[in-house]
Amino acid sequence: MKKTITFFSFLLFTLCSFAQTIDTTQIPSFFRGQITATNNGISLIPNFSLNKPAALFDLSIGKGRLSFDPMFRFGLDGKPWTLIFWFRYKVVDQRKFTLGIGAHPALLFRTETATIAGINKETLTAQRYVAWEASPTYRLNKNVAVGFYYIGSHGLTKDLIQLGNFVAARAIFTNLKLGSQFNYSFSPQVYYLKQDKLEGTYWNASFGLAKKHFPLSFSAIISQKIQSEIAGKDFLWSLGLVYNINNTYFKTSTLTRR
Repeated sequence: MKKTITFFSFLLFTLCSFAQTIDTTQIPSFFRGQITATNNGISLIPNFSLNKPAALFDLSIGKGRLSFDPMFRFGLDGKPWTLIFWFRYKVVDQRKFTLGIGAHPALLFRTETATIAGINKETLTAQRYVAWEASPTYRLNKNVAVGFYYIGSHGLTKDLIQLGNFVAARAIFTNLKLGSQFNYSFSPQVYYLKQDKLEGTYWNASFGLAKKHFPLSFSAIISQKIQSEIAGKDFLWSLGLVYNINNTYFKTSTLTRR
C-alpha cells in the first residue's frame, strides 16, 4: 500500500511539474486532402480524362500561405493515370479577396499499342508537362464566392501539346445547409481552352454532399462541350465516394512548474 501511494504521489508531481502548452501565436501547419473512388476518371482538361474507374489522391501539406499539393491518380486496375506536383502560394490572403499562384511538373500516362515481332503489345508511356496557374477569388459572403482560374501548360517533348491555355469564370457555393445534419457544395464554371492551334469552349459543374462531423462524402461532376475543335467526348460525368482529411498542427512547448 505504501508503494502504491508513493507511485501515485510521484506521478502527480510529474504531471504538475511538466505540461505541454500550445503556442497559439505561431502559424499552424496543416495536412489536408481527399481520397476519392470514382466510376469515371475525369480531368479538368477533357482530352486528358481517363474515362474509366479511378482512384484520386488530392493532398495538401503546408504552413501559412505556402503549400505543396501533390495529386496522384490511378485507374482501379492499378495503372497510373497522372502524377502532378503543385507548389502553391497565396500572394493575397484577405477575408474578402484571395490571389493564389502555383506551378507544377506533371506526368501523364497513356497506354499505347506497339507491334513487336509481329505481336501487338500494350505499353505504358509517360508524357511530361510543366504548368502554372493563377486563381483570383472574391468572397461575396461566407457561402458564396466568384473568381477566375487560369492554367498555362507546356509539353516537354515535341510530340506533345506545346502550349495550352485554360481560362475559366466560376462561382463557388460552399457549406449550404440541407437539413440539420447535411450540407452541400456546388461550383459551376464556363471555360475556354486552347491547345496549340485548336480551341474550344466548355462548361462543367461539381457537386458535393457531406454529413456534419463525418469523414465520408459524395461528389459528382458533369462536363459538356459547347463548341470545340479539340478531340474528346462531348459529355462526361462521374460519381465519387470521398474520404476527407483535415488536420491542423501547432508547435507545442514544455513548461516546467516549481
